[in-house]
Amino acid sequence: MNKYHLILAAVIAMTSASNQAQESKPDNEWSGNAALVSDYSYRGISQTRLQPALQGGADYINNPTGLYAGTWLSTIKWITDQGGSGSVEWDLYAGRRGDLTADVAYDVGVLSYVYAGNALNPNANTTELYGQLSYKAIYAKYSQSMTNLFGFADSRNSGYFDLGANWDIARQTQLNLHVGHQSVRNDSAFDYTDWKIGVTRNFEFASVGIAAVGTNSHAYVGPGPDRKDLGKSRLVLSLSKTF
Repeated sequence: MNKYHLILAAVIAMTSASNQAQESKPDNEWSGNAALVSDYSYRGISQTRLQPALQGGADYINNPTGLYAGTWLSTIKWITDQGGSGSVEWDLYAGRRGDLTADVAYDVGVLSYVYAGNALNPNANTTELYGQLSYKAIYAKYSQSMTNLFGFADSRNSGYFDLGANWDIARQTQLNLHVGHQSVRNDSAFDYTDWKIGVTRNFEFASVGIAAVGTNSHAYVGPGPDRKDLGKSRLVLSLSKTF
């Protein structure tokens, strides 16, 4: 049994034993989000060649069951940099979340990354299963690919471990901390660790964020002639709105 299945089995066992009362909420909730970022950094690697991106999505949750589904899109550049024609990442996801105790929560689900027109070999489209446990502001999450990972050959069952925290440090202000490790099955030259230290401030009109991000890898580079280091340490600015 692999790491993900162990996490999933533990979460399901604890969920079946827990019958916590939920806060009074409408049975069905919808929300949307939109953002402008100075760089689309995913797991520490720039998806936009260190340039800005437009992003947006929509989410649905059924509060009595904790079942949810959503979609999210972002402009990207790495597919065209590798010879494809796609300039958009389209994410589709669904899962279940809930509380195990007053302070401990879980989240399990499936996420597909779709790159229309990528025409890469192997195909860049990727599907992952994930499981997350959180204690108050701290969380631990593990994701495992059920397909090849983002175009790497023979990379099914690659894994990503994510540990982080989002602490309230002042009124409407959060400190965002994260460290993660990506393992690429059968291609360890592309394994790496990434990190993030950021602050997000919520205003009436939107949320503003600034974060220092980076990795310990120099294996992910953009196209020539400059071949930018896509995992280098850098600052990322964001302006986002949830509605």
